Amino acid sequence: MKYLCFFPVVLFLNGCVSTFYNEVDNSNLDESFQQNRFSSYEKPQNKITNNNSGNSFKNINHYVKEMMHGLVDNLQYINSKTPIAVTSFVDLDGQLNSSSLLGNQLAESFIHEVHNFGVPVIDFKTTDFIRITPKGDLAFTRDFLELESINAIEYILSGTLVKHNLGYLVNVRIVGINSKAVVASSQGLIPSHIVNDLLASSLNDGIPTD
Repeated sequence: MKYLCFFPVVLFLNGCVSTFYNEVDNSNLDESFQQNRFSSYEKPQNKITNNNSGNSFKNINHYVKEMMHGLVDNLQYINSKTPIAVTSFVDLDGQLNSSSLLGNQLAESFIHEVHNFGVPVIDFKTTDFIRITPKGDLAFTRDFLELESINAIEYILSGTLVKHNLGYLVNVRIVGINSKAVVASSQGLIPSHIVNDLLASSLNDGIPTD
């Protein structure tokens, strides 16, 4: 009887593993792509920019580039034919159902870095029309009713934020949308003064932070 109870469990586990590896095999991994892109991908420089007061500083993009290098360092199953969507980063101690200015800016910065690495990025917030308004000519929206479903997305890049005494700890990963398997991960710490500068500039420009 013990063997009869154990046998279906083995079949079930084998089926799950088989499903995962079938998806991985279908990603058409191109090892030469990863090697070539890793060697040519621009590393973050120690050189920093200057603000109007003459004091040097790093902006948030410097830390995003560092985290992108961490992703590239352990990246698997991603090549120039695997579309990625980048979503907002969320607070780890919350319900994972809302973001912030920092979380949205991280997503925007990673869109640039992933594209710069040579992987196609799908901007799912782009509509199929242009809305002309007194406030501008708009092509983006957060209203899902105005967006079409995208079936081409195979992987999602996103992550979580944890407030730390020194700043925000960022956990970023790339996940297979079907298998839910993590194919790359990275971490980084964005100092408090960098985040404060981002929030302060948004307030000075009259843009709400929520």
